Amino acid sequence: MAFTLYSLLQAALLCVNAIAVLHEERFLKNIGWGTDQGVDGFGEEPGIKSQLMNLIRSVRTVMRVPLIIVNSIAIVLLLLFG
Repeated sequence: MAFTLYSLLQAALLCVNAIAVLHEERFLKNIGWGTDQGVDGFGEEPGIKSQLMNLIRSVRTVMRVPLIIVNSIAIVLLLLFG
């Protein structure tokens, strides 16, 4: 398998898919990354953990429909061109 731009884009798509399917109550809460874990005080800088949780929630919220479309295009391209 050659290292091409398409394989790099496909790897990025797989990573975004992996973030999108993480379920907060089933998986993230068991490892201590639930919604109630990221309570910070007012004016404090958010930690890395809460920033990652915000990123995961944002990807799940914003990228739901675009991921369906991009995954469909990737599947069709794989079926057509191997």
